[in-house]
Amino acid sequence: MAFGAIMALLSATPALAGEGVKVDHLGVNNALVRVTSPGAYLLLPVEENCGDATVQLLVDGTLAKTLYVRLAKNKVDYLVPLPISEYRGKEVMLNVTPHHGSATLDHSKKDLCWDAFTVADSFDTANREKYRPAYHHTPLYGWMNDPNGMVYRDGTWHLYYQYNPYGSKWQNMTWGHSTSTDLLHWTPQPLAIEPDALGSIFSGSCALDPQNTAGFGADAILAMYTSAGASQVQSLAHSKDGGITFEKYPGNPTLPFESEARDPNMFWNPEINQWNLILAHPLDHEMLIFTSPDMKTWTLQSAFGRGLGSQDGVWECPDLFPLTVDGSDEKKWVLLCNLNPGGPFGGSATQYFIGDFDGKTFTPDLDATGKVPTKWMDFGKDHYATVSWSDAPDGRRTVIGWMSNWQYADAVPTMQYRSANTLPRDLSLFRVPDGECYLASRPSPEVDHLCAGVVKSVKSLNVAAKEKSYTIPALCEIAFEIAPKDAKDIIVTLSNAQGEKVETVYDAARGVFSFDRTRSGAVDFSRDFPAVTTAPAFSKDGNLSLRIFIDRSSVEVFEADGRAVMTNLVFPTSPYTTLSFKTKKGSAQIKNLKIYSINEN
Repeated sequence: MAFGAIMALLSATPALAGEGVKVDHLGVNNALVRVTSPGAYLLLPVEENCGDATVQLLVDGTLAKTLYVRLAKNKVDYLVPLPISEYRGKEVMLNVTPHHGSATLDHSKKDLCWDAFTVADSFDTANREKYRPAYHHTPLYGWMNDPNGMVYRDGTWHLYYQYNPYGSKWQNMTWGHSTSTDLLHWTPQPLAIEPDALGSIFSGSCALDPQNTAGFGADAILAMYTSAGASQVQSLAHSKDGGITFEKYPGNPTLPFESEARDPNMFWNPEINQWNLILAHPLDHEMLIFTSPDMKTWTLQSAFGRGLGSQDGVWECPDLFPLTVDGSDEKKWVLLCNLNPGGPFGGSATQYFIGDFDGKTFTPDLDATGKVPTKWMDFGKDHYATVSWSDAPDGRRTVIGWMSNWQYADAVPTMQYRSANTLPRDLSLFRVPDGECYLASRPSPEVDHLCAGVVKSVKSLNVAAKEKSYTIPALCEIAFEIAPKDAKDIIVTLSNAQGEKVETVYDAARGVFSFDRTRSGAVDFSRDFPAVTTAPAFSKDGNLSLRIFIDRSSVEVFEADGRAVMTNLVFPTSPYTTLSFKTKKGSAQIKNLKIYSINEN
């Protein structure tokens, strides 16, 4: 039965007898749900406000897997598919331990889920969410958070990510997988690494091993990840089919640790002819640095971070890589350190440190006051867990982030799926006149191919207190330069017919620009969502050039050279269709305004 038909029946009938399913036992402590007819999927009914039920999949009486699902009690918000086609001809049964608290048998019998399990040969993934992005990566269904394990090989960008296939809230952490040949159009792939006896599969990294240092073959892709069960330990897997399937190392874990540690990020370092591993030591607010000749035996070399940077939240999802400073031959190392909470505008964010690395120790640069400065990769609310692709072509350092915030990620107004990724970005370093070095994040070159054509081009526009407006497509890129002249606060507004709007304001006197989403549309799902974020302009001559990318539920604002970025989610009732310019006082000039339409992927 098609997903749409099932949902129609569920909404029309309070208790739908499940097709191909029989409840063998229904008690206070557990229920046994037997599959009575073959099919590709057992569809599980989910109600988001329920607690997680423990669901054990038994095949011929043997435990095949355990998952946690918010099984419906009063209504079915959506269905999720549990693949069962590989078990054809076998006895398939669910042993379900409901989340009931002090439930009685009568309460258990009234739960809607027992009549709503259904066997089906297909699962409809057609989009039914108005806020699903048109040109940003999202899972077809389910929850997504950190990107991890990203690797480039033979013309294909592999994006793995933290994924819950059985609901659109965090749980059942698995490596989901999508691939792309252009960083823009993504093809869903089968689950890459699933939970096992060591626990859920948390974040990690992948890399090519052309020298066969790990002994899995010169064509292998190596994956290292955190197994999160009774404790957090680091495990190893490899792929010999180009990253589609992985075989776990039978000697796992390869790196146990005496305290909580996670999100291993490893790379081959030719300068020491060994593997380096950066491991988050979250509760101690530091990163641990290891070396290994073979990915199996690790030596702790040093730790970095205690007392440095933002210490207001746990440290997670590290990345370490070299970059050359723009306009020079100077090489510096960049250490990305994601943390939650502690971001500049609340919740999760990505900080970074610039310094030197000798294969064992990271030594941070000091600022003019002799201190290690705290620097932010993105000045929006919705940019987290940013890490880079290993083995990217042409020496590129290309990254992608999770476009959400732990403050409200599970409350945003979507349900079929939750969360998207940022646009891909290429990184570089630049110095400002006082000698300080910063990280720039430009939209990757592939992003230029999003544009379908110029719908409006204005060489020069004088603006003052009276607003000047243009119609814009719902999906678009807007590029322009602001010459402030004698203006105080140049205000750039995106708005819709309902009066919902976001405002980007350039304060040339202070050298900052801000983004106000307090009246952007739906904002009441979390008290932490309405916000004004502010970024440094890094202006050389007082002028500010911007590139703004608008999707159905996000606005990404880039200083044209990527020297400052703000990524923010928005949920307008209808798309923003008007672009307006005005000043608070005085006059300014808008130069080289171009509005590009973007086609839906």
